[in-house]
Amino acid sequence: MSEWDDAPIAVIGLGYVGLPLAIEFGKKRRVIGFDIDVQRIDELRGGSDRTLEASSEELAEAELLEFTSRIDDINAARIFIVTVPTPIDAHKQPDLTPLLRASETVGSVLKRGDIVIYESTVYPGATEDDCVPVLERVSGLKFNADFFCGYSPERINPGDKQHRLPNIQKVTSGSTPAVADVVDALYASIITAGTFKAESIKVAEAAKVIENTQRDLNIALINELAIIFNRMDINTQAVLEAAGTKWNFLPFRPGLVGGHCIGVDPYYLTHKAEAMGYRPEVILAGRRINDGMGVYVAGQMVKAMLRRRIQVDGARVLVLGLAFKENCPDLRNTRVIDVVRELQDFGMVVDVHDPWASPEEAHEEYGLNLVSDPSSASYDGILLAVAHDQFRSIGASGIRRWGRENHILYDLKYVLTPDQADIRL
Repeated sequence: MSEWDDAPIAVIGLGYVGLPLAIEFGKKRRVIGFDIDVQRIDELRGGSDRTLEASSEELAEAELLEFTSRIDDINAARIFIVTVPTPIDAHKQPDLTPLLRASETVGSVLKRGDIVIYESTVYPGATEDDCVPVLERVSGLKFNADFFCGYSPERINPGDKQHRLPNIQKVTSGSTPAVADVVDALYASIITAGTFKAESIKVAEAAKVIENTQRDLNIALINELAIIFNRMDINTQAVLEAAGTKWNFLPFRPGLVGGHCIGVDPYYLTHKAEAMGYRPEVILAGRRINDGMGVYVAGQMVKAMLRRRIQVDGARVLVLGLAFKENCPDLRNTRVIDVVRELQDFGMVVDVHDPWASPEEAHEEYGLNLVSDPSSASYDGILLAVAHDQFRSIGASGIRRWGRENHILYDLKYVLTPDQADIRL
């Protein structure tokens, strides 16, 4: 039996990534779940997960999992897994502040022989070039002599109840061959889908960042095609269905690209590339297209209203959905806000209704006051922006009841059939 088989683990950050990880490990060994959000800790102790990724039953199954916001409580851990967010700033540059602060926290309790594993999405080299120096400075220990590191990129898909942590293959890596084996065995103990041991930390970091960059570029292509086909008055969905009959055609769909992964990760890679003297043209072109889709969607709505002789200035519009994806409360980097802001710039009064989103978070992050019960026959335009099950269930007739006699229904997510909506992307 290895000394690591039952070594206590501290999971730093209990969001969409950290909590499922802490739960799975907490079924097998002692796990200390740490988060600086005291309210979050209180909620988890009470069996409630605001992200809706874990049920109260799942939390109860992790009998060896404890929650804390006290740094002293994680001192008992031998393995530290960092799962904090890695966002971008207003200038679309990587913001490593949460990651570096988490590294300071771990460094303050780091002991000889400990292993620190990072799961946060970063550019290649960030673990060893940015995080390790912080660990060394705060702990006074030497990397790969006194402590070691690993990197295992997260692959959590918020809101997805089919692809859960245990059944998604996990990429692992370590700062030495021996540590790589320890990290791989650690994850193999909870990942039923198996693991893939990368040859280095940088390879694992690069693998993660290109997963979402590839998806971003594919969606950008389809978004550009949708813009072209709209000018040709061709049904984009019909084109994609016809092309999809070929066995190797990739089934991407047009839309807004938000969230904490696809709309963010490519900027980590382009930042590192530019720092090394190379400007990545294709990746940035895809980002420009996807970042501009909110303005394009709003423009489509305005043109459709004008064709119906609907007064734009002062018009009331209902946006259905604010979360970055369906059946999920996650509002991080949602690009629906781009549509809302653009419609407001046209002088419209915009109400947003999202049964999944937290009204407090919507107000704090975007200054929006969500409408819990939209008034019937009140809106000149309705934009179906997120394909929540609640919107699917009420159908076109249920959605149109919110509109005035003369209104535009824009189905951004292809929830309705072509004849049920006035315009689609």
